[in-house]
Amino acid sequence: MNLPFRHVRTLVREVPINAKLAYCLLRDERVPAAPKAAVLAALGLIVSPIDFPAWIPVVGELDMLALGILAVKTFIDACPDEVVEETRAVVKARSSIWDQDREMALEFARDGLARVVQNWRSRLPKAG
Repeated sequence: MNLPFRHVRTLVREVPINAKLAYCLLRDERVPAAPKAAVLAALGLIVSPIDFPAWIPVVGELDMLALGILAVKTFIDACPDEVVEETRAVVKARSSIWDQDREMALEFARDGLARVVQNWRSRLPKAG
């Protein structure tokens, strides 16, 4: 009974790490174009409105989460080992391109929210 819970816990812990790793590897110029195209095609299939019927062997039985995890794992395995290990260390140190892009997105969001609040306040009637 404890065995499936352990697998789920491991999966939940690894998915965000592998997602960050895949994001960084997609942005790395040293990774060949073929694995990048394959993972992007798989992820595109996941978000597309096309739904494979269950009668298609293997593909029809996979749900989208499993397909996404498989695509990312296969992509990471197809990347050069030295690039993966270097990127894994940078992700662990929280200084990866993922972290830089996330900080930039948060800064844009903060600036946008500040402008919205400032605009909203400027439309309020002045007190006194």
